[in-house]
Amino acid sequence: MPARTHTRTHPATTGGVDIRLPWWALALPALAFVSLLMLILNPSDAQAATGDPALTHLFERVQELVTR
Repeated sequence: MPARTHTRTHPATTGGVDIRLPWWALALPALAFVSLLMLILNPSDAQAATGDPALTHLFERVQELVTR
């Protein structure tokens, strides 16, 4: 007894993959990045940190540009 094969009545779609992300999938990583960047750029919170004055000056300049 031969087995029947099923044929498709309509062809398979060959379109691209449609992936939609929710808004928070992009907003949360961006918010985390900005908040960590602000923690790094705020030298007043680093009491025990001593570093190169040129590097500290660079971070202060970047912080001034970000807060404008």
